[in-house]
Amino acid sequence: MRREISAPRPDFEARAKEIGFHYASTDGDLYWDESARYVFSPQEIEDKLERPTRELHALCLRLVARVVANDDLLRRLGIPPFAFDAIKQSWARRDPSLYGRFDFAYGGEGDAKLLEYNADTPTSLYESAVVQWFWLEQMIARGGLPKGADQFNSLHEKLIARWREISLGRFLHLSCMSQGVEDAGTIAYLEDCARQAGLRTLALDMGDIGLDGPCFVDRQGRRIDFMFKLYPWEWMFADAFGRAPALLRTRFVEPPWKMILSGKGMLALLWEMAPGHPNLLPSYFEDDPRAASLGDRYARKPLYSREGADIELIDGASKTRGPSDGYGAEGYIRQALCPLPDFDGRRPVLGGWLVGDAPAGMGIREDISPITSNRSRFVPHVILG
Repeated sequence: MRREISAPRPDFEARAKEIGFHYASTDGDLYWDESARYVFSPQEIEDKLERPTRELHALCLRLVARVVANDDLLRRLGIPPFAFDAIKQSWARRDPSLYGRFDFAYGGEGDAKLLEYNADTPTSLYESAVVQWFWLEQMIARGGLPKGADQFNSLHEKLIARWREISLGRFLHLSCMSQGVEDAGTIAYLEDCARQAGLRTLALDMGDIGLDGPCFVDRQGRRIDFMFKLYPWEWMFADAFGRAPALLRTRFVEPPWKMILSGKGMLALLWEMAPGHPNLLPSYFEDDPRAASLGDRYARKPLYSREGADIELIDGASKTRGPSDGYGAEGYIRQALCPLPDFDGRRPVLGGWLVGDAPAGMGIREDISPITSNRSRFVPHVILG
């Protein structure tokens, strides 16, 4: 694994417009950055990223089976008791998952270490699946990369196949807080994949969802029977409709059982279930006496936190804090400190994508900060050798 300088395409803006990539910059800050690329060998991808993604997914499913059978563990994860039935029923039905993203620390040596699992509402999907693939094809065509260059990326094909597999002919609603350009772009991409799979679809804002007796409905009065939501489960259950019977009736993607895996508490439960696993970091709930074994080098993470918000990295007397966003009321975990690798001042996090039960690709975000946030840049990757 190495980071290389890479010549940006002079016509990038036109190419981005062609494929509907509208958030290459965010609030004036560069988000997509092709002035560099990360280079991997096939063996690194297969052994250090693809295999751990598959193994950790299997471990996570074992964890869900354990947690749904134990109300104390559901409470330990900060899940409100009134949500237990929705979670348990969705697992009993084995309601299908569409996708997820494991975030790894890996710099080319040793084992990739799981930092967290974006199990419920992962973004950076379109840039991983489409934008960096077009970059690869155009770089090869223009001589910027050799003809044998490849990428860990089967996301697009797998997403279409997965929609076809889980839809069962149902009409699909897709929803998010549409004022967010990245969320809206992710919904548009997933809707396009669903339509390519033959589904009938409608995208709508979360504010356009209403209640009609025991059913959720859209503004046209159509019942919402099958919905993809880019809206976290902890927000869903905290909203006014979080206790509505309709929540048990609609089939959601991602399903309620994914809430077990979407908080940081699952990292402590994974370590308890598989201590010493080479891709896991020692992790404990903060009020667990065993947390003291981490000494003064650990990451302190709220059970529910997004984009690095309210995370603290403790390294002896040194403390680094992510952006403040009010997380932490449900509690914290402590995870053994695992500094991101440093490539000339850039620190990447490797996102290992999962579609259904299969590893499907990778997206890399980097920052000069040791905490990855929503301001971190997306950098493409290539496989050579």
